[in-house]
Amino acid sequence: MLFAFLVSCSKVPITGRNQLHLLPESQMIAMSLTAYSDFLKTSEVVEKGNDYSSVNRVSDKLIPAVEAVLKQEGYADLIEGYVWEVTLVESKEVNAWCMPGGKIVVYTGILDYTKTDAGLAVVMGHEIAHAVARHGNERMSQGLLASTGYIALDIALANQPTETRALLLGAVGVGTTVGVLLPFSRLQESEADRLGLIFMAASGYDPHTAIDFWTRMSANGTSVPEFLSTHPSDETRINNIKNEYMVEAMKFYKTN
Repeated sequence: MLFAFLVSCSKVPITGRNQLHLLPESQMIAMSLTAYSDFLKTSEVVEKGNDYSSVNRVSDKLIPAVEAVLKQEGYADLIEGYVWEVTLVESKEVNAWCMPGGKIVVYTGILDYTKTDAGLAVVMGHEIAHAVARHGNERMSQGLLASTGYIALDIALANQPTETRALLLGAVGVGTTVGVLLPFSRLQESEADRLGLIFMAASGYDPHTAIDFWTRMSANGTSVPEFLSTHPSDETRINNIKNEYMVEAMKFYKTN
């Protein structure tokens, strides 16, 4: 057990925080791909219209920028094996997520709060940040130890396959599929805010847009429990964006 902890440490890109990963990322990506395919079979996918165009327009700018930033900062290896894909799903849920491997889902319910392409870039940048920072792996590692007592994914799958797959979905944010969502820690949320601002700025979207978006989310917190249950939007978050992360993000800002 001690050996596993010692050899499974890695660093979050840009923030440099040490984190624990007990699971091979290749297995996380493989399981995520299966879960993503299963999710699409039971979801109403939107394939045309203005919202569809907006989501794809933002992803077309955001994904190359993410790749460029990670390469520039020396973290290109974090997205090895990623095959990016973005899907818009018809749902009243105020939610979005990005799985290990680059599968991104945006729910139409959150578009009432994003308002513009820049607002959508806030959300998508934030969710991509969770994926490239490998927060899902970190949460699932913690969950496997706490819930199943296993540190090996293959053993957990063999002994408790249903529980383990549910744990994966909860770890990457697909809460409604399993009925429970593993909450991101405030530290992970702060990292996703910080990295997400950098990603959107490098895409050509003004990171100041994030302040307006999170203010709208905070003001309507009681009406959007699905999203805010794991993405707490409060005064501290907005202040951190204004006073700590904005200066750094603006260094990456590329106007079109």
